[in-house]
Amino acid sequence: MKYTRLSKEQLEELHPEFINFLASQSITGDEWSDIKANKPDVAEDEIDVFSDLIWEGVLSKVSYLENISAQQMHLFAMEEKEMKLISVKLRNPEVDLTTKTGFDWFKKNWQSDFVDYLTASKMYTDDKNLDKFKLIEQGAVITKGDLYRWFDKVIG
Repeated sequence: MKYTRLSKEQLEELHPEFINFLASQSITGDEWSDIKANKPDVAEDEIDVFSDLIWEGVLSKVSYLENISAQQMHLFAMEEKEMKLISVKLRNPEVDLTTKTGFDWFKKNWQSDFVDYLTASKMYTDDKNLDKFKLIEQGAVITKGDLYRWFDKVIG
């Protein structure tokens, strides 16, 4: 398995797609019931293959990722050949970016001496989607990129 298995909730949400996936392999509903009951390892393998297919589809469309913690923001633009990073670090330990109050402070003080910025870029490895997935595993979330684009304008 290349990525991670979808959760039970995710699989339930994708039930119609999973049925189509099984049908594409000529597996009927009755056959699937039989596989689950009598060949659980085969059923697990099918779920793993389906999970990887879903992840591939999602990851291929990811353009922006964000990882925000109490004192830092890592904003990623996933471009064609490289990923670009805008890193924001607070030097005010009393501010927590993950709270509304902390983020409001940041919006008013983003140009202060208590905020450091760093930009960087990195070429993808041979597997661009796996690079994106590793960032998600480390806590990044898929976004529309509003924060990244805003920062790119004001500090770029």
